[in-house]
Amino acid sequence: MARILSRHGAIEMLKAIAKTGVVGTVAAWVIWANRGAMLSLSAEPLGAGMAHLVHLLGTSFLIMSASIALVVAVDIPFQLWDHERQLRMTREEVRQENKESEGDPQVKSHIRSQQREIARRRMMAEIPNADVVVTNPTHFAVALRYQDGTAGAPRVVAKGADLLAARIRELAQEHRVPILQAPPLARALYRHTELGDEIPAALYSVVAEILAYVYQLRSYRAADGPPPRQPQLASLALELDPGPNIDLETGATGA
Repeated sequence: MARILSRHGAIEMLKAIAKTGVVGTVAAWVIWANRGAMLSLSAEPLGAGMAHLVHLLGTSFLIMSASIALVVAVDIPFQLWDHERQLRMTREEVRQENKESEGDPQVKSHIRSQQREIARRRMMAEIPNADVVVTNPTHFAVALRYQDGTAGAPRVVAKGADLLAARIRELAQEHRVPILQAPPLARALYRHTELGDEIPAALYSVVAEILAYVYQLRSYRAADGPPPRQPQLASLALELDPGPNIDLETGATGA
């Protein structure tokens, strides 16, 4: 009943009435126009009457066919337009489809949050294996690791700013990983590297000096050598240092 009494059902009913009206009007006109000829058939000889009847029927058939063709010619474009209109989606349907195809923003945000948490845990698990942690000393902390016997440069295994940097320093202290304060180097590493990246070539000499100190410190802790002297890196001018106004979130340099 809802379909019959709907707007579409009413339109279809009006169309059917209009079609019937057109065809019925044409049929009535044909009968009225040929009423005299139809009445005179009974007075004609059989042969002539049959020929006249066939002519009347053929003419009537052609006229009725033309009227039906006219109705069809008007109805087909309307049907195509109505079909296309019904296929169009509303704004709500478009939004729902975009949400289904691209994913719910809340679900995507939750997934990204979980991915960041997993990446952070994985990063924290690498800190005990680091060779040294370079700090700003409070805003940034970057953990470096160099594997002997490899041709590559030292890699960044962890980095963070503010609270995350503090957590990196805490884990480094718990596992006796050396911590060096070198603000320009810490800022440069934080700005120009990502997790797993090798350090930039411009920092090779500085990091080599730090690693040399770390190896000497290990020997000292093992009581195999004199206490090492910590390298003076606090005021070191680095080409890649973005400056103290580096953005803590993005690593970009401020104005």
